[in-house]
Amino acid sequence: MLNGKTALVTGSTSGIGLGIAEKLAAQGANIILNGFGDVDAPKASVAEAGKAHGIKVGYHGADMSKPAEIEALFAYALANFGGVDIVVNNAGIQHVANVEDFPVEKWDTILAINLSSAFHTMRLAIPGMRAKNWGRIVNIASAHGLVASAGKSAYVAAKHGLVGLTKSVALETATTGITANAVCPGWVLTPLVQKQIDAKAEREGVSVAEAQKGLLGEKQPSLQFVTPAQLGDLTVFLCSPGADQVRGAAWNMDGGWLAQ
Repeated sequence: MLNGKTALVTGSTSGIGLGIAEKLAAQGANIILNGFGDVDAPKASVAEAGKAHGIKVGYHGADMSKPAEIEALFAYALANFGGVDIVVNNAGIQHVANVEDFPVEKWDTILAINLSSAFHTMRLAIPGMRAKNWGRIVNIASAHGLVASAGKSAYVAAKHGLVGLTKSVALETATTGITANAVCPGWVLTPLVQKQIDAKAEREGVSVAEAQKGLLGEKQPSLQFVTPAQLGDLTVFLCSPGADQVRGAAWNMDGGWLAQ
């Protein structure tokens, strides 16, 4: 379905981003990975996912808080892949503290990575998409892009902003073959969340299974995690012809979180 297309997925060396990259690869898209940490293993898993299509997998280690490095990422994409057809803005970080205790530098970094980086990737990608009259922008927001939680002011502000930014871009591209949508996951079992569960179990003197249920029970009525693969399947749908008129959506996949 996506043969000949190139997808850039930010923050894709693990977790949600890697799951999305693997699903896009399985549909025949070439993939540009981005992120920190181990690169060889995620590159291998994405190549394996797309091996039936003979896809190409690249990597660029741009720090998504720095506009100049994002520009270098797009220069790499143009030189090695002829540009980008699909942008999945997934890079994100979190810090938990009340507003009066929130470190100023943490606020600035969270806004830069979780919100401003998406502005920069979109401004750089859209001219090429307009030239082809085809493009897909999928911004990975959060349930926290639609509702708030205490202690997460910067993250909530950034994700609400990302949903709004997505809607503006969807309107600006409404008469073209470019679509922009946001995906709003609830709790996803990533390595980061697993650490939270393990810490909760140790802190409260309960089993990991009990700690997991406690974490989910606060917000997610299904008591089941969303998986990176499920988010990848939704992203694939948003890149399909069936989603040509899905524009400016904030699509929650959250086990019922927002239904409450």
